[in-house]
Amino acid sequence: MLFSLVVYVLFSVVMCQNDNKTILTRKLPDGMKLGVASAAYQVEGAWNVADKLPSIWDTLSHTPGGIKDGSTGDDACKSYEYYKRDIQMIKFLGVDFYRFSISWPRILPSGFRNKISDDGLKYYNNLIDELLANNIEPIVTIYHWDLPQYLQDLGGWANPMIADWYVDYAQVLFETFGDRVKTWITINEPKQIGLFGYGMSYLAPRLNAHGIGEYLAAKHILLAHAKAWHLYDKQFRPHQKGTIGITIATDFRTGMTDSPEDILAGSEAMDFEVGLYAHPIFSKTGDFPESVKRRVAERSKEQGFKKSRLPTFTKEEIVFIKGTSDFYGFNHYSTRFYTRNGFKSGMYPIPSYEDDLAAIYSYKDYKPAAIVHCTEIPEGMRLALKWVKDNYDNPPVNIIENGFGTLGGQQDYDRVKYLTRYMDAILDAVEIDGVNVTMYTVWSLMDNFEWANGLSIKFGIFETDYGNSNKTRRPRMSAFWFRNLVATRILDPYRETEFQKLEF
Repeated sequence: MLFSLVVYVLFSVVMCQNDNKTILTRKLPDGMKLGVASAAYQVEGAWNVADKLPSIWDTLSHTPGGIKDGSTGDDACKSYEYYKRDIQMIKFLGVDFYRFSISWPRILPSGFRNKISDDGLKYYNNLIDELLANNIEPIVTIYHWDLPQYLQDLGGWANPMIADWYVDYAQVLFETFGDRVKTWITINEPKQIGLFGYGMSYLAPRLNAHGIGEYLAAKHILLAHAKAWHLYDKQFRPHQKGTIGITIATDFRTGMTDSPEDILAGSEAMDFEVGLYAHPIFSKTGDFPESVKRRVAERSKEQGFKKSRLPTFTKEEIVFIKGTSDFYGFNHYSTRFYTRNGFKSGMYPIPSYEDDLAAIYSYKDYKPAAIVHCTEIPEGMRLALKWVKDNYDNPPVNIIENGFGTLGGQQDYDRVKYLTRYMDAILDAVEIDGVNVTMYTVWSLMDNFEWANGLSIKFGIFETDYGNSNKTRRPRMSAFWFRNLVATRILDPYRETEFQKLEF
């Protein structure tokens, strides 16, 4: 462990009120695993080491104006070089698991399996072996947004062939690492991939093909996921004995008021934002949600399209996709409130996902966070978990991401407060609503390259010193808070916690 003790102090975080709800000392459920997370492009750096070729994020970050603060992921946290330090940080926390992703172009430089990188395989073999040597379970995300640029040049997630390209890549991972990796996540956040990257110009590859690109990507992502699940289920599960599922951004969407019109707007927003990706897999009927199919078909007809811009699944595809997840991978940060009062045609591009939904949203009167999509609304966490239970027959829920973004600082009281209140809401969902939560993951282990925002946004419970060539990491107050939670398995808003200035 590369750290030095500088000073030793005590702090006490007292959380008397959760708005109108008193937070009590509570025990975590037996069997709930606790962990931390990262993603390959956000931490690894080494963007052109060995035979790795560019991903869509290498391309975007090297495009002038592509990233808000002008930074790139070329170095990021240098985890490709310093992964053993990362593992010592994880060991310091005492968590059960580390969720990380594998870089597609680091394994298959062009995206195709005709050329498999020995250097890429060696890096991830070393990472997995080092985790296991330290009694940390590796949980692997197969795809966390860093598509090989060569595949994007061929259409990326808008090309139906990508399901076959993806399953070839997944098979290499199952064959190479499946003897040690027992929990797989096929794809992280299909909405963010399709809507923000293909329908909008927020994330790579920034196609801005609004109203069409996001829906094409949704269909092809679901088919790719299902093909990988079936491959694992038939060829690898019998002897590797693992589990495999998808992770879906499940921020809660609800009505601005209790009026029937706003309730409907909130319900349909949930269908568009979450159900579009969850319903085909987890519902008893399969297929896209009826409200999404109806609204996109109606708007497409009004706009002069011959048929709906939302692609259809064949009956065989509906059956093929349905049931293809061993758990519900659940990412959650905040809640938005929707209404159609005040919506006007032309507010959003036509066609577009936003125009199809035809609603506007806000965070109501909640205090906005420095990073707005982390606005603290803990009751939305409980409601989102209950929504999954009620709509999808109470599947096992792996909370894969929950975290709070700031602009920096080691004394991150706001992050500790956010995490405390959200864990309290999770315990309500488990104890009162009967939600089957099996895992909780803090996003993220350390500050990293936060996509279009670059290095300016800080999600880490460890601070990363980007000005230091070694990318020194220092635990924030929240790291000690989480370490204590892991050790005691008790959520205690009145506890006193030791805080040390350490370096890794």
